[in-house]
Amino acid sequence: MMRSLWTAASGMIGQQFHIDTISNNLSNVNTTGFKKNRADFEDLLYQTTRMAGTPATEQTLVPVGIQVGHGVKVSGTQKIFAQGSLQNSGNVTDVAIQGEGFFRVSLYDGSFAYTRDGAFQVDSNGQLVTANGYRVMPEVILPPNFIRDSLSMTQDGRITVKVPGLDDPIDVGQMELYRFVNPAGLQTLGQNLYKESAASGGSIAGVPGFEGMGTTMHKFLEMSNVQVVQEMVNMIVAQRAYEMNSKAIQTSDNMLGVATGLKR
Repeated sequence: MMRSLWTAASGMIGQQFHIDTISNNLSNVNTTGFKKNRADFEDLLYQTTRMAGTPATEQTLVPVGIQVGHGVKVSGTQKIFAQGSLQNSGNVTDVAIQGEGFFRVSLYDGSFAYTRDGAFQVDSNGQLVTANGYRVMPEVILPPNFIRDSLSMTQDGRITVKVPGLDDPIDVGQMELYRFVNPAGLQTLGQNLYKESAASGGSIAGVPGFEGMGTTMHKFLEMSNVQVVQEMVNMIVAQRAYEMNSKAIQTSDNMLGVATGLKR
């Protein structure tokens, strides 16, 4: 069986995975805080017929060897945590991160997850939560009679509100941000959430605007960092590569057909 059949097949499988990754990016182009994925590839093992440096005579060596590759495979998918554009939403519970860092939320099982999605809401207990009801940590509990339009947040994450009967606003909480040595190693959970892993390292807490943390932008949302034009170009490249690999399979099949017909 011709080696090129399997080599080209691995290329088609790799490009299909590439298209899958691009499709996921494009489908989340309007997802708040979404970070695009990038598919990375590596070549497979090589069959060595002759090693470079093999003695040709008593005084000379073969300058180059003879090796043939066996195709490609996916080596990993990487999250690109580039800053997304900021959009002014005007909603008093929305907050975006300008720079490095994640919000921490508490999951239903008591574990923690991290997100760049700052489209927060207030639940029936006055707590600041995500759209899926996960509590923002540290907890922010608003007074039951607070004036909604008075909610304010500074760039260092300090939250204040006004209540009837008091002239001055009162402090209700302090936002914290968390960063990682290797954010690309975070485990993606869906729902705009990430979880700490051994590859990401432990979370490093900090106040917004200090010690390398980003700042909090009140009444803003961070949009997806997917660039549609770039993804469309990547899709065209992947499609053409898929077609060329399929053409290599057809060519190998034709060559096998010629070899098979030699006895006739």
